[in-house]
Amino acid sequence: MMDRLSFRLVVAALALGVLMSTGAYAQQPLKIGLILPMTGPFASTGRQVTAAVKLYIAEHGDVVAGRKIEVLLRDDTNAPETTKRFAQELVTNDHAEILTGFGLTPLAFAAAPIATAAKVPMIVMSAGTLVIPEKSPYILRTSFTLPQQSAPIAAWATKHGINKVFTLVTDYAPGIDAETTFNNVFKANGGQIVGEARVPAQNPDYAPFIQRAKDAKPDALFVFVPSGEGAAVMKQFAERGLAKAGIKLIGPGDVTDDDILDSMGDAAIGTITSHFYSAAHPSAENKAYVAAIEKANPGMRPNFMSVGGWDGMELIYEVLKKTNGSTDGDKFIAAAKGLSWVSPRGKVTIDPRTRDIIQDVYMREVKRVSGHLYNVEFDQVASVAPDGK
Repeated sequence: MMDRLSFRLVVAALALGVLMSTGAYAQQPLKIGLILPMTGPFASTGRQVTAAVKLYIAEHGDVVAGRKIEVLLRDDTNAPETTKRFAQELVTNDHAEILTGFGLTPLAFAAAPIATAAKVPMIVMSAGTLVIPEKSPYILRTSFTLPQQSAPIAAWATKHGINKVFTLVTDYAPGIDAETTFNNVFKANGGQIVGEARVPAQNPDYAPFIQRAKDAKPDALFVFVPSGEGAAVMKQFAERGLAKAGIKLIGPGDVTDDDILDSMGDAAIGTITSHFYSAAHPSAENKAYVAAIEKANPGMRPNFMSVGGWDGMELIYEVLKKTNGSTDGDKFIAAAKGLSWVSPRGKVTIDPRTRDIIQDVYMREVKRVSGHLYNVEFDQVASVAPDGK
């Protein structure tokens, strides 16, 4: 028997289908449910993505394909059960036709069944676990995957005298993705993993794990932590004296998040990361983007979460142009597959097979430039697939 949630979602989807079949949707506002952590330890993600969404609408207008865009923001408080409840309410009560945001993997997982039941497009702007699009046929992603970021740094390390590595990751799906991908590529290239640590996602204490890493005497410490946690890692890395012991800090770019990089101080200088976006990316598109974000949000430097939000809106607008304003789930997904555009990060493409993002990944080093710390790019791996290959 159909449970009450599924029944309500199906009814909502059928009602929306009738509206679209009459062509009346062109006169109806298009409501987008934006679900993000706006409070708590990952509030910087919500703040960055929201700023990008608002900027995109301000620069491109709030009408696309004849439909006025309305964004309904909800604070998930970093709780999967809250995310699921908001997703359900947005679809059934507020008649949202698109769901987007999703700052962390468990939150995206929680919303996926709602998108499937209602056949509502769901655009993941932030979360990075590889399997997220597999949770619903209506999911698209404009952020990144951890394998996409972790494979290039593993390949780089063995080519640059790093033969022994200790890995430290947050103990949840993205961290496991990062650890597994790095270890596989690093060992395939002749490297040795001399120790591993998984840090609890809730109330993490990095100090004992970083001390274990120092005691293992690796050439480098590979770190993945969620956006916003890098400052705590950097503080312990410096206090425990790993740099003085000749141990390098490497990892995907979350650890040197642009949003908090300046606050890390000189301890961050020399950190090598691989990532898809830096505020210092030298393209004309990115220079304009950084200037616009800073003008609209004084004191804010855009980070990789921000550009995931910007490109999420780009995807929505471009698909709506192709569908003449229809958000029918199957039509929307079909129109999105293979779509390419030039982002502030560079060229991106929605993989028609996985509905995930294909993008360039950059090797970066933290340097002080004009008195501020930046992730300065020094190499590029073109068109990296979601699985890192």
